[in-house]
Amino acid sequence: MNNIVLPNWPAPKNVKAFGSTRLGGASTGVYQGLNLGMHVNDDNNIVQANRDEIVQLHNMPTSPVWLNQTHSTKVVELLKPTQQVLDADGSITSHNKIVCAVMTADCLPVLLTNTDGTQVAAVHAGWRGLADGILENAVQQFTKPSQVMAWLGPAIGPSAFEVGEDVYQTFTLHDSHAQDAFIQHPSHSNKWLADMSTLATQRLNQAGVEQVFASQRCTFSEPENFYSYRRDGVTGRQATFIWIE
Repeated sequence: MNNIVLPNWPAPKNVKAFGSTRLGGASTGVYQGLNLGMHVNDDNNIVQANRDEIVQLHNMPTSPVWLNQTHSTKVVELLKPTQQVLDADGSITSHNKIVCAVMTADCLPVLLTNTDGTQVAAVHAGWRGLADGILENAVQQFTKPSQVMAWLGPAIGPSAFEVGEDVYQTFTLHDSHAQDAFIQHPSHSNKWLADMSTLATQRLNQAGVEQVFASQRCTFSEPENFYSYRRDGVTGRQATFIWIE
């Protein structure tokens, strides 16, 4: 199925995970496709139909638990499925049939599982969340961080992600190795091109996660497949899901 992105990781068989694209769905105009974001001024009835479609199409055990994402470092533990939208930028569960989900349109979706498939998490990591430690926060909620593996889903790639000196300083002051994730912008002396996958991998490694796998897909440069806030401004959202069967 080319309308989803499957993680290229050796997760346990009972862990199910995938990322959506904009292919399919009933949204029109700037939201054309499978928009899953209720907060972007698309028609909510159509968004709900899109959400229902993805649940049915991919045999999800329950509807995903949706989050109100604000670039925080909050990761909530899910004990049961809920229709309530929770204020957090990540969710973790050790219960079967609870679908963790994060929405993105350039930010980095990160999925986590332990090697025995008893804990899973989904994290929304923009540069702010990455800098403030949301990945470390999520990993710390696993019983054994050293037995965690991560998958980095589609996000804005290093050739498109322009940032200012403030972002460069934020990361490099925290860890000098972070400079490996930045390239000076060829035509703006005070701008940088940032590689979020590298930044996330560094943070995960520091938190004890050695196994990190990346999709290497760029939301910005694939307009037919992905929504991109940087590219389009007003746009939809794709989502990344994980659950224990």
